[in-house]
Amino acid sequence: MPLSRLVSLLALPEKGVKAVLKLLDEGATIPFIARYRKEATGGLDEVQIAAIRDLQETLLAFDKRQTAIVEALRERNQLSPELERALNSARNLQELEDLYLPFRPKKRTRAGAARELGLEPLALALLRQAQTPLDFPRLVPAGLEREAALEGARDIIAEIISEDAALRKQLRQLFERQAQLEVKVVKSKIEEAQKYRDYFEVSEPLSRVKSHRFLAIQRSEEEGFLRVQARPADEVALELIDRAFLRGRGVASDQVALAISDAWKRLLLPSLEKEALSAAKDKADAAAIAVFASNLREMLLSPALGAKNLLAIDPGQRTGAKVAVLGPNGQVLHTTTLYTIGSQTQQDAAAAAFRQLCSRYQVEFIAVGNGTGGRETEAFLRSLALSAKIISVDERGASIYSASECARREFPDFDLTLRGAISIGRRLQDPLAEWVKLDPKSIGVGQYQHDVDQKALKKSLDEQVISCVNSVGVDLNQASLELLTYVSGIGEKLAQGIIEYRQSNGPFRNRQQLLQVPRLGAKAFEQAAGFLRVVDGDQPLDRSALHPEHYGLIGRMARDQACRPEDFLSQPDLRRRIEPQRYFGEGVGAVTLDDILRELAQPGRDPRPAFSIFAFDDSVHSINDLRPGLKLPGRVSNVTAFGAFVDIGVHQDGLVHISKISRSYISDPSSVLKVGQELMVTVLEVDLPRRRIALSLVD
Repeated sequence: MPLSRLVSLLALPEKGVKAVLKLLDEGATIPFIARYRKEATGGLDEVQIAAIRDLQETLLAFDKRQTAIVEALRERNQLSPELERALNSARNLQELEDLYLPFRPKKRTRAGAARELGLEPLALALLRQAQTPLDFPRLVPAGLEREAALEGARDIIAEIISEDAALRKQLRQLFERQAQLEVKVVKSKIEEAQKYRDYFEVSEPLSRVKSHRFLAIQRSEEEGFLRVQARPADEVALELIDRAFLRGRGVASDQVALAISDAWKRLLLPSLEKEALSAAKDKADAAAIAVFASNLREMLLSPALGAKNLLAIDPGQRTGAKVAVLGPNGQVLHTTTLYTIGSQTQQDAAAAAFRQLCSRYQVEFIAVGNGTGGRETEAFLRSLALSAKIISVDERGASIYSASECARREFPDFDLTLRGAISIGRRLQDPLAEWVKLDPKSIGVGQYQHDVDQKALKKSLDEQVISCVNSVGVDLNQASLELLTYVSGIGEKLAQGIIEYRQSNGPFRNRQQLLQVPRLGAKAFEQAAGFLRVVDGDQPLDRSALHPEHYGLIGRMARDQACRPEDFLSQPDLRRRIEPQRYFGEGVGAVTLDDILRELAQPGRDPRPAFSIFAFDDSVHSINDLRPGLKLPGRVSNVTAFGAFVDIGVHQDGLVHISKISRSYISDPSSVLKVGQELMVTVLEVDLPRRRIALSLVD
């Protein structure tokens, strides 16, 4: 595969593309390449590196298929020089498959049956449409009636037309430009299909259908509620085929005209319509997956409270609130069940217990799950006038975590509800470390996530998690198995090895100890070390994102300044005296030196936004408290192609439609809003029967 093709298609510098391919081939990960090989790649970011990898995989798969087709045709003695040139000149998979279509082994067709009767000479003679009369006695096999022979010949002509590569390309372009999506409800299922009533009668260009609308239509079709078709006007398509195959007038041309109509309706239209709908599905999938990935990234990179003592509550009405007190590193100090909603006696006991726990454990924050009973629990706690700050925490997926293998492994002696409370508290301390314990699909920040290509979705979401984990960095002595698994170069087996080593030998004192972990070799160390932190070890530089491969260089700088390497971390004057150009060398240039100096200035800097305390309106607890015109604080819970859902603290998210996000036109809500973003919204409408809330950012 020529490097020039990759460079041309991606419009990226050849040197950078070549370096990325070499590093990937050597087993380097995308986070490692983006962070520690900027000199080689010219500073290509993770998105560009992933694009190089993905396009290379696509082109390699294309080359493999191209070779397989050529070899198959050669083995069957069907490969002419002209066909081989055409196949080798094909630029995409569709073009390649179109060229191969006439030669592809196929099930018995009407044309195949006609050929078995010896009607191919008649079909080819008709297709030539010569002005001289046809010699029917010579062209029609003995024993066949003229009309039966003509019908068989038309079947052959129809198949020849349908397998013409140039025609298929033209018709495919016609579908792309002019295919009209037509959707109609199945009359017998109108009552059952009411949730899809917005799509009962749809007619719009396929190329302009919004991704979320297409996925909803497809889902309803699969459920049997709607009938869907996508095609250009018959007369336009037939005119295009006529221009390609119809010549002159006469008996032969009349037969060809009949074959053209048959080829379009029976062969070309079903095939190309299926292709067009499949392409639309791929496009919709890509858009939906991009939305999900973007939302997931924002959620994973939510601000972290950090190492604080806190009290976590999973609210409960009938069975009481599950309470867990956590230390600064998420360790469980105490658990209990208290009734914040119940009899006066129960509430008095709960109040006394909360005061005692907050005092005994010096609780600074109280994390309250935002599920059922959450707002009531918050109100109860505020009535106690505690010094601890009360914060509502998103508890999506907490019940899934509670029943997971990970939760059972972490807390084998706690029941599901207590595990949920612990998870809620840890989400406040470090959202990333806790969210990675869940399958990203269960977090619920996607759009039609069960309808899209599941393999593509998993790949995209996993890569977002990997990117976020390595962007933030991981405490080697505190990280869970799940968090370590996502570190560059580690994976599940080495993560388990690190956990076992930590349990047997105590905390890591430095990064170099990683090489003592069984099966963790030099390559894995190279890929992982810069993303792992040892906070209180014997090598001060290990708490930063500096890679150990640069410790020697930093040592040279220290000797030149007559100081210790760790002195650079605390003394800006020493850093300012460094002359970067003195240390340029192999693999180290201005970009790398700049990264090193910035990291020395802010070792282990967390890229996540600063934490801020958010609170809902205390006067609003349920959907019944809402009225049009009310202005409320809210937090974006999900961004979709058609708008954003906002949590306003009533256990039912409201929708800000795309038309109500900005006074100026926007085509993509994610260009303005992000998951977790705090904002003020205005209630536009409340539909109590359907529990729908319409919100606005502009009214």
